[in-house]
Amino acid sequence: MTAPVLRFRMLRPDAVVPRYMTPGAAGLDLVAAIDLPVTLAPGARAAIGTGLAVAIPDGWEGQVRPRSGLAREHGITVANAPGTIDSDYRGEVAVLLINLGDRAVVIERGQRIAQLVIAPVAQAVIEVVSDLPATSRGTGGFGSTGA
Repeated sequence: MTAPVLRFRMLRPDAVVPRYMTPGAAGLDLVAAIDLPVTLAPGARAAIGTGLAVAIPDGWEGQVRPRSGLAREHGITVANAPGTIDSDYRGEVAVLLINLGDRAVVIERGQRIAQLVIAPVAQAVIEVVSDLPATSRGTGGFGSTGA
């Protein structure tokens, strides 16, 4: 599979083009590009801009995922994880952070706040039917397969 080409547009002079931090990294680090620090109280959420717009090729999406260090150290995660950046979106990439910790956390300009993972997308063909094929699970919902 050929790697997709991402085209980034700098919307602010302090925007940082995402990069892979190690050769084996799955995600590109997204960096906060904000005028003033943002304090996230416990339970609070905020959209943090990156100062970037991106063109993702058709057939691909960007998945915005939490950074494990922020989650472990401070309880900061992505509220809609994974957030999706569709291939036809051209606005600023922003990250919806939420503080699940017990102390306020300050998000600063230049801080790595999330990861961007690029993944292939398949659009389904939709059919409306009167019956669905039977399975051994049937209609068993939450917890029906064990814990």
